[in-house]
Amino acid sequence: MTEPRPLHRLFGLSWMDFFQGTDIEVETEIDLSLKQQFIDVVLIRRGPGPIPRPLPDGFEELAAHNLVTFKSHQEALDAWALWELVGHFVNYRKQTSPSMQELLPEGDFRLFAVCARFPDKLAKTVKLPKLREGVFEIRLAALPIRIVVVSQLPQTDQNVMLHLFSAREELLRYARAHYQPYSKDTSSLLLELFAEYNEDPDMPDKLKAFVQETMNKFLGKLPPEELRKRLSVRDRLKGLSVDEVFNNLSPQARKALARKLKANGSSAKPH
Repeated sequence: MTEPRPLHRLFGLSWMDFFQGTDIEVETEIDLSLKQQFIDVVLIRRGPGPIPRPLPDGFEELAAHNLVTFKSHQEALDAWALWELVGHFVNYRKQTSPSMQELLPEGDFRLFAVCARFPDKLAKTVKLPKLREGVFEIRLAALPIRIVVVSQLPQTDQNVMLHLFSAREELLRYARAHYQPYSKDTSSLLLELFAEYNEDPDMPDKLKAFVQETMNKFLGKLPPEELRKRLSVRDRLKGLSVDEVFNNLSPQARKALARKLKANGSSAKPH
């Protein structure tokens, strides 16, 4: 992938939330070359301790370095995408090893491809051995690549975070009802994710209505200070009369305004 897209950025942020408070460090949108080529997510194990929550299906066996590429409902996972992932692995292995003569062992790395929908084109060109529902594994250049198809994963607690990226109404409903955030900023992340779905011109009307309903619920739960961050000063003042603005100023702000207007030869009292 040559440039991070909004859904890819949110995919990375969701992993950051998932591994909050664990020994797994999440790096996103790492530039691996002089000509910008980004790997979506790298999960780096920084400690030997157990991970205190069930991992999504297909991710149970993490290595020291885990490279993850992601294809949203707008994209197809094809053979070229997998070759790109292998290329990212080669570059990343070089960058993380002590030297070119002392490369970290291949066993320190695992490759994952997460796709929102089943890769039909890929399945026509290569066999996709199925490990379990929604999880497949193939080999390219002797490297195992775990393929996780979000739309086929069971509706279970460990898969909730990935179901946020399925773009299927029943799975999005399940994810909205069951996702438990691990960091305080997750509400904003989810709001951005559903806003991205809402702007997709190819999204079915029924799904758009559900997305809008979800956004309204998130907005209703956000604290006032978080809502204010999302609006420009102009938008905050839109629809308010001069009297309303003036009457909602603090006493100190009114005095400061009065001094400024007096210096300019005007009255502080709104007309």
